Amino acid sequence: MLPHKAIHRALLTRLPVLLPGALRAHSTISTTQAQQPGRDIPVLADLFGRFHNYLRISVTERCNLRCQYCMPEEGIDLTANENLLTAEEIVRVARIFVQQGVDKIRLTGGEPTVRRDIVDLVRGLDQLRPLGLRKIAMTTNGIALHRKLPWLREAGLDGLNISLDTRDPRKFEMFTRRNGCEHVLRAIDEAGKLGFEFVKVNVVVMRGQNDDEVPAFVEMTHDDAIDVRFIEYMPFDGNRWGRQKLVGYQELLDRLALVYGDSIEQLPLEANHTAKGYRIKGYKGQFGFITSMTKSFCSSCNRVRVLADGNLKVCLFGNTEVSLRDLLRAGASDADVVSTISQAIKRKKQAHAGLDVLSHLPNRPMIKIGG
Repeated sequence: MLPHKAIHRALLTRLPVLLPGALRAHSTISTTQAQQPGRDIPVLADLFGRFHNYLRISVTERCNLRCQYCMPEEGIDLTANENLLTAEEIVRVARIFVQQGVDKIRLTGGEPTVRRDIVDLVRGLDQLRPLGLRKIAMTTNGIALHRKLPWLREAGLDGLNISLDTRDPRKFEMFTRRNGCEHVLRAIDEAGKLGFEFVKVNVVVMRGQNDDEVPAFVEMTHDDAIDVRFIEYMPFDGNRWGRQKLVGYQELLDRLALVYGDSIEQLPLEANHTAKGYRIKGYKGQFGFITSMTKSFCSSCNRVRVLADGNLKVCLFGNTEVSLRDLLRAGASDADVVSTISQAIKRKKQAHAGLDVLSHLPNRPMIKIGG
């Protein structure tokens, strides 16, 4: 029988080579090898017992919308292309994380579909499945999605989160500073026909702007097996967050109870949940609430982020980052990258700051972090 490392090497040499430099230019490192000397804590575990098996990778800062909660009204200064991770660098970083235990990767942006090589990038990540990767997902605004949907599915994309904050074309233009509501609705409909493991609709709820549409979004789950998720409005640089705009999940649930009464069923919490799930009896789909502001889920957090410029961010609301890009371009070995990742995760705090503190802490605009 081949030893563990030899099996990994054999798997890699048998993979169809789409991005050969990313997959094969560096030696394989086992989890045991990559642990810190004198420690029994896995590379992707922090000091509070959380294991981070979910990696979110922002593949671009560019976007074809200008959503008011995501991008400052005046826009942003984009990072120069040469300072963004290349496809090969993304796949190399992903491989290193997968070898340490990441089994789910989500591609974010900006808007991932504006990246010309997005289908090839998904195909490159799909080649990591023999190393333990189970799911590849994407968060998208859906504007240009329908043209690429079949190719993304064929390349290995398992699931989609499609952002849609209003079903009203007029309000859509107000939210996004662009038009195109019908394109997003079309993408949601077509995605449901292509056999994706899941299709989720992300709705950022803002008081006085779209909170009156919550029941209409729930009705989207009547005939289709989609998951609508209502996201509490969160503060990021430039989005003019205010407590008066926040609608907490309990208030929304109370409003829905006036409409649906005891037809609302609460679903069991999933491991490492971000959403508190519910369904209406007899409906095919479900809905839920992401309660980052009023009831955080830091204790079960299993996510880390790599931004488009290659910075590793271990907490969405943390402003401490470390550059993996600079390591890669300086010729670092996989073991060097693993050590840096491990140290960053070990510095992760037990929980993010409270609501009133968060709104005053410096952080990147959401578009530069990744949805």
